[in-house]
Amino acid sequence: MDLKKRRTFSSEFKAKVAIESLKERLTTEEICKKYEIHPTQLLSWKKAFIENANMVFESDTKQKKSPKDDIVQQLYAQIGELKVANDWLKKKLL
Repeated sequence: MDLKKRRTFSSEFKAKVAIESLKERLTTEEICKKYEIHPTQLLSWKKAFIENANMVFESDTKQKKSPKDDIVQQLYAQIGELKVANDWLKKKLL
């Protein structure tokens, strides 16, 4: 039995297709035939593109800070506290 794999599309391809759809030079049906995608897929990419368009104009400081940075800062603080406690306990035992 020959199973077909799902096609995956790059974010660049999705953006390109969504922008072409927003230009409205071709109908949705024509764009779907051109790129061999389903109309529902095109509409969902277009919707996601419009919803996230505001991220382009956000300041660089907001974009650079990620949730990982907060976690890393918390972990470094915790390591520092544990090191101080460990050193204090070593002194008390001697």
